[in-house]
Amino acid sequence: MKYLIGIAGIIVILALALLVSNNRKKVRYPYIFIMLGLQFLLAFLLLNTTGGSTLIGGIASIFDNLLKYAAEGANFVFGGLLNENKFSFFIMVLMPIVFISALIGIMQYIHLPSRVIIILSALLRKIGLIKSNESASFLGQSFLTMIIKGIGILLSKVNGMGKLESYNAVASAILGQSEVFISVKKSLGFLPQHRLYTLCTSAMSTISMSIVGAYMTLLDPVYVVTAIVLNLFGGFIIASMINPYRVDPEEDVLEVVAEEKQSFFEMLGEYILDGFKVAIIVGAMLVGFIAIIAMINAIFSYLFGISFQDFLGYVFSPLAFLVGIPWDEAVSAGSLMGTKLVSNEFVAMDQLKQGIDNGTFLFSEHTKAIISVFLVSFANFSSIGIISGAIKALNPQQGNVASRFGLKLLYGATLVSFLSAAVVGLIHH
Repeated sequence: MKYLIGIAGIIVILALALLVSNNRKKVRYPYIFIMLGLQFLLAFLLLNTTGGSTLIGGIASIFDNLLKYAAEGANFVFGGLLNENKFSFFIMVLMPIVFISALIGIMQYIHLPSRVIIILSALLRKIGLIKSNESASFLGQSFLTMIIKGIGILLSKVNGMGKLESYNAVASAILGQSEVFISVKKSLGFLPQHRLYTLCTSAMSTISMSIVGAYMTLLDPVYVVTAIVLNLFGGFIIASMINPYRVDPEEDVLEVVAEEKQSFFEMLGEYILDGFKVAIIVGAMLVGFIAIIAMINAIFSYLFGISFQDFLGYVFSPLAFLVGIPWDEAVSAGSLMGTKLVSNEFVAMDQLKQGIDNGTFLFSEHTKAIISVFLVSFANFSSIGIISGAIKALNPQQGNVASRFGLKLLYGATLVSFLSAAVVGLIHH
């Protein structure tokens, strides 16, 4: 029965994508099935094999150590404010973002030696990953950009989309949903609406590497890593169903803006300040959203005898059930899913963690896996403003275009989260 419900859930999710498709006849189903198969394969490897456990354990160990290093800096500045044996969201979850942002800046600063670039260029041409007349200039860019573009080229071979779309999906998962558009600003002005929609869907469906450590303090790292991988392919699946198109070879050009030349310490200071801004913004949004939800809960309880979050739970419970959550847990799980959509993922993650710690949520491990994977993305109403604002700052006309399809963008990105959750619901034991 579990498998029948899970398969039905995936069919419903894909049907909901087709329901708003721009052109159902142009959907290229072979690519859809290939990427869906890759989702199942990767989810199985990550969740059900020794190799997957070892890999995720290694990643978790790296981030655990990074969080310890970050704690040294946070404790030096804020240590006196922390009560002994008490959990501080600001210090333990948000402040490590500053340190992780600094590390990303260092990776953006590092470049490969010219001799290594020549050898790698020849090797890529020999194995056919780039054409003989195609430039391998991306190897001369920063170490991090080179990795992103390399993975993007590989992805473009299996997703049926352009190199720009593939690069953008990987870059969004590392640089973040607003920062990624800075790196492709040369191409923004020339993009038709359908390609811009795909870029925005990828940005909203993924997360920023700078906050992965923060997520891992609230959720099991295995589900965070699994969600990142599944959402990468899920973004392509849903976008290519809602917004199907082919990229002509002559239009399949990827121009990435190189980082502005700075000294090492200029760069480091800039990324540290950027990380601090992100942490403060996330903190401010949490204060506002949690307070607003508390107020709306009180109003709903007074008027209808049911809290707003319980209402969201009933609204989302059918989809929660279809992605593999038992019916007796579906309403509670649905309330977290709805909370994430109307506020942001941090609010929902914090409520999940507190609910499990204090016994409010008596979820099975299977349900925790599904909910955790669903929560790991930027798919919420506030992201519409963040993405359209970031694009508008670079290209006002395209920013207005992104604003116009904002609700459709959120619809697609939310389906990506449900699709990833449904795959985990079928694979997780």
